[in-house]
Amino acid sequence: MNPALFPAAPNPAPGASNRGVLSAAANGLEGFITRHGGDLDRVFGHAGIDPEQLRHPTLSLALPNYCQVLEEAARQTGCDNFGLRYGQQFQPQALGLLGYVGLCSATLEDALINFAQVFPFHQHSTSIRLLDQGECYRFDYQVRHGAIVERRQDAELTMGMAVNLVRHVLGPQWAPREVAFEHARPQQWHEHRDVFAAPVRFDQPSNSVLIPKRDVQGFAMPGHDPVLLMLVKDAIRQLGEINHGPDLLEQATQAIAAALPCGEPGLEAIAGALHLSEWALQRKLREHGLSFSQLVEQTRQQLAMRYLRQGTLSISDLAPLLGYSETSAFSRAFKRWVGVSPRQWRNTAIN
Repeated sequence: MNPALFPAAPNPAPGASNRGVLSAAANGLEGFITRHGGDLDRVFGHAGIDPEQLRHPTLSLALPNYCQVLEEAARQTGCDNFGLRYGQQFQPQALGLLGYVGLCSATLEDALINFAQVFPFHQHSTSIRLLDQGECYRFDYQVRHGAIVERRQDAELTMGMAVNLVRHVLGPQWAPREVAFEHARPQQWHEHRDVFAAPVRFDQPSNSVLIPKRDVQGFAMPGHDPVLLMLVKDAIRQLGEINHGPDLLEQATQAIAAALPCGEPGLEAIAGALHLSEWALQRKLREHGLSFSQLVEQTRQQLAMRYLRQGTLSISDLAPLLGYSETSAFSRAFKRWVGVSPRQWRNTAIN
């Protein structure tokens, strides 16, 4: 085995990429919310998730809804470090197939490599890599979905999952060299330092865990099973194709959402991002009863409502995120969509 560089397998190409995250990633979420005093109907209702989906670990949840349910849980339980605490107790086997890819590997080093390689079949619109940094491996994670603004809770949960995979073998006292997060330092950041037992940095380019090589090389996984590993890898890849098959409309929506902060998205640019001609994209959208301009409008409206419901950005901050050069233009468009101003709609949605 050459440990020089172990990047994750590339995300599946357009037309074969995941459309969500396997619901095993939310294993035990209902009970965890309840124990922290949360109202399940309110949390899942705001996030647009049917709790029944969580009882089937191989079903797919939309990634924006999954990230939003964690953010809503943090707000409504009053637990600002909700994702951190949820990840702290999240054991590898609770991740379903993805967890068993690690648990069935030959060594702890192999477990990290295999985990990173199959992750794109577990979750879409995400970059995950295991990089050689000399004395350490850097486990890198970043959600790359244009419609997801709030993702702090998901990041802290995922870093906890990664650390727990190592602690499954080395014990609960094991500590990484360093942990980094792309979001700003929260008020209760000392809890992060205590949970990881390591220095924690914020406002970084991506979320990452720095793992000394000497800690993971040569340690056998207690549940190593080469036959089961092969079967589990094959199963998660097949789920990636069955549950997360082609959906051009979602791909186009994501491309538009990613382009909006740069201004009005153009048909040529979006078609190019999807490896289609302008004519082919227009034809495929007509099959869904939409024109390109209607899809742009629909995407803006969906994003506007999601941002307003989250309540963390001002109206003037939202306008450029949605491709409007002036706040007044956004306000006029929103009133045309729903009949009231953005401020009025947010007050009703939050209260």
